[in-house]
Order: sequence, then structure tokens, then C-alpha cells
Amino acid sequence: MDAHSRFGSRLPGPAINPLVENSDEPQPSLSDLHDFEPKLEFDDTELLAPSPLENVMVGDFVLADDPELEPEEDVNPLEDDFEDQLREQSENFQAAKTKCDFLGTDKQGRHIFAIYASRFPEKSQLEAFVREIIKEIEPFVENDYILVYFHQGLKEDNKPSAQFLWNSYKELDRNFRKNLKTLYVVHPTWFIRVIWNFFSPFISDKFRKKLVYISCLDELRQALGLCSLKLPDNICDLDDKLNPSRKTSTPPPSINASRQQQHKMATTQQFGVPLKFIVMNSPCLNSIPPIVRKCVDSLSITGVIDTEGIFRRSGNHAEIMTLKERVNRGEDVDLKSVNVHVIAGLLKSFLRDLAEPLLTFELYDDVTRFLEWPKEERSRNVTQLIREKLPEENYELFKYLVEFLVRVMDCEDLNKMTSSNLAIVFGPNFLWSRSTSTSLEEIAPINAFVDFVLQNHKDIYLIDVNQRTVSVD
Repeated sequence: MDAHSRFGSRLPGPAINPLVENSDEPQPSLSDLHDFEPKLEFDDTELLAPSPLENVMVGDFVLADDPELEPEEDVNPLEDDFEDQLREQSENFQAAKTKCDFLGTDKQGRHIFAIYASRFPEKSQLEAFVREIIKEIEPFVENDYILVYFHQGLKEDNKPSAQFLWNSYKELDRNFRKNLKTLYVVHPTWFIRVIWNFFSPFISDKFRKKLVYISCLDELRQALGLCSLKLPDNICDLDDKLNPSRKTSTPPPSINASRQQQHKMATTQQFGVPLKFIVMNSPCLNSIPPIVRKCVDSLSITGVIDTEGIFRRSGNHAEIMTLKERVNRGEDVDLKSVNVHVIAGLLKSFLRDLAEPLLTFELYDDVTRFLEWPKEERSRNVTQLIREKLPEENYELFKYLVEFLVRVMDCEDLNKMTSSNLAIVFGPNFLWSRSTSTSLEEIAPINAFVDFVLQNHKDIYLIDVNQRTVSVD
């Protein structure tokens, strides 16, 4: 039975915990020595016992197993008019077509999804709305992922009840709960804290530690390891209102500042610089950066390349950061004794840190129209894009990585990484938008494009780079 058919009234994601500190320590990962985890995060024995539940309430709301039980409406504090400042910001805000956004990948390469309270429909439509969110992100939750909930815009007519939230969490598929590594709650109000205190006694300590409260967008950028976040104006306006002292304290870097930074870069640097810079300053054979070749060589060894969950599970963030710093200083790093998921994370981090995505900003509009192309034209269009529009160093590196990923795909019986699984992991690291937030609607064709390349690599790369046709203006 799939997640949709089993789905009851629920919101995506877990219950939340205000007590977690922002820490540099990595969140629990699927790469731990064991993957055992109970199927439910709640202690259901407490919930099934009649006596404790008779006394568990928030105001006049009583939590019970009876689905027909409704909270009384006259004195329930959860129904008070308590969020004037949030309602002000969203009074005229029109609901977006997409239910949630894809914000990119965090500093450990995990997908980041954003859910906005301002997009919630009225209560009678919440269940269908949540089902759409589940449908949108379900293909991604086989991997570790991050969820960001923006509380701005929650209003009286779209505020879910505590019973709805409880049922939602209990019915949520195990992968959604287990592979969620952090839930960031941005601009929380007392409503969130009341709900959390209500559910807290029934939630495991392990799951409780996944929640982090975020009071301003600067904190969120730092936590995710992103220099910038492309968010709706209503979110940014509220942040400016709540944090006026920060409004002008950390302006975004100017173009001139970015250029000055490039002039200060060490010639040994390979992370966080343009690909052309690496090719010009490092000993690159066929335009392949040394650290990329070293990662691929280490991951290609029998017994490593067939590791289950390779590229899907998170590596230790502290180890990855240490290796990146050593590489940028020009040190010769030895990866022989490094954990496979750390090496895989290092490779993904290289792609994510490029100043421009490997498939270039120029190809973004073409690639995001991939699913609109007639099937009989896709092979020709993809081949033309890759062979004629990519700069030579980008073409060579993309070809090198595709050939490696095909070898990973050949071991899918052991590592469980099919072409579609690899596309989900690498699509957002191969291409992202220059100026706008990438929605899940745009991620789908990017992943489909990468999946197509992996399955048709022989036809696409039949001709070597030195023989390919280059268009001349």
C-alpha cells in the first residue's frame, strides 16, 4: 500500500522541538553503522492506555483515538486570534501554484524543501493539499533531506487543528520521518510552541532533536550553508520587520566584491571557484580537476562502488569540510582510509560549490523544457545541447562524471542506485537557476534530463570532444 492510499489527515514532516541548538555536529545519517529504527516515533502504548489520554488536553481539546471526537470551539485557546503580525503580511497574498519549493542542497548535499503556511488552503481543503505535497516530495525522501517550514501567513481559516497534526504524523510514511535530518521552523509563534508542548511527551528523543527554531533568515542561511535564499517577498518583508537591526547589517556581496575575491583566491583552490579557474591553475588531465579524479578513482574500487546507498547517504560534514580546506591549501590528500560516504559527499560538494553549475546557466531554460520535447526529438536535442553548447572543460568533466555514474549504475543490484536515483541526487548539483528559486516543477525535468543522459550515454558520447561539431556565430 503506497503513501497516498494510507494517508490520513496530516501535514508533512514531524512534530517539532524547540530545544535543539544549531550545532556544527552532523545530524544522524543513514551512513551510521546500523539502520535500525522503530517504525513509529511515538510510544503507542501510552496512547492506547485510556487513563493518560483522558487527561491530555490543550485548553478544551482532548486527544483521543476516536476519529469522530472534535474539539469544542468556544474556549479552545488554539482558535484564538493570536497572530495579527503574520496575518498582516499575508492578507493580500495569493496562493502559489506549487505546494512547496526546492531551495537547493545544504552544505552536506541534502535536498532542502520549503513549505509555506501562507500557501495553506482553508481547513476543508488541507487534506488534499497535504496529499499534493506528499506526492511532490515523495521521490526524494529515499535520501536524507531537510525541511524548512515558514510559519508566516498562518491565518484563522487555514490553521490546522491539533488532532489533524497528530493524525498526520502518525500516518506519515516511515521514510519521511526517518530520512528527515532537520526540520527548521522559521519565525515561530506561540502557536507552534503550544502544539510542540502538547505532543512532546509522546515523541521519541531521537526525533525531538531534529527540530531547530530559526528567528531570522540570516540564521537560516548560515544553518543551511547557503549564501543566498530565493524566498517569497512576504517572507523577506516579515523578516525585515521582526529583525530591523539586521536589515542593513549584512548586505549581499556586490559584483565588484566578488571579482575582488576571485583575485585573492589561491591558485591551489579547487572548491568554490569557476571550473575554468581550476583548469588554468591546476594539473588537470583532459580538464578533469585533480580532486574529482581522485574521488572517482577511490569510489570506483570494487567493494566501494557497490556500497548500498552510495551518494544517497550523508557523509560526516566535519570530515568533508576538513578535506575541502586541505585541498584548497594545495595539500595532497589521501582518500584510501576515508569513509565512502565522505568521499561521495566531497564529490557532490565540488559540484555544488562551483561558481557556475556544470551544465551552465545558459542551458537552464533548455533543460527545464526537457519533458515538453516530443520523445522522438529528445535524443537529438540532448546531444546537440551537450556537444554544441557546453564549454569544452564543462563537456569533458560532464562526460567523465557520466561515464563514472554509469559504472555506479551497473552495480545497482548491490548499491540500489538506479539511473533515476542517481539523477535525483545529481540533477540539482549539475544545474540550478541563476536568478530564481528552483521549484519542484523545474527539478523534475532537470532530473529527467540527467536520467536520459545516463541511459543514453553511448549515443550522446559516440563522438569525442575533439571531433564534435561546434556552432560558429
